[in-house]
Amino acid sequence: MAQFSISLLRNAAFRNPLGLVRCVRQVATSPASSEEQQQLKLSESCVKRLREICDEKSFLRVVVEGGGCSGFQYKFNIDNRLEEQEDLVFGDGAARVVIDKASIEYVGGSTIDFHTELIRSGFRIVNNPKADTGCSCGASFSIKVE
Repeated sequence: MAQFSISLLRNAAFRNPLGLVRCVRQVATSPASSEEQQQLKLSESCVKRLREICDEKSFLRVVVEGGGCSGFQYKFNIDNRLEEQEDLVFGDGAARVVIDKASIEYVGGSTIDFHTELIRSGFRIVNNPKADTGCSCGASFSIKVE
């Protein structure tokens, strides 16, 4: 079943006597399951890069912290210490990503990607369903308030 939201818009070309126009738009066709909200996907480029830089003992750790220009920021580093009570592991072998249970609440359902540009390369989070807006470099984001 589709979900709809009603918003009021101010637009000089389409004003009614009160100056408001009612607009109905489709927002989503189905909500994500709670299991999908606790998952991370790894792109092919992420898996390839992890296999190049990690071994069976090391992995990419992803952490979400307060800060950055949009409110929250992504942190990536190579780690070899697993906190069994707090960490969730995605992938296998030398292509593993680890995230703590608190951070997955902000990025669950996202994809971890490795991106290369002319002036930089690095891991990044893409398609974060919980992010409302982000900065132009992709290192920080604000969360959707529901």
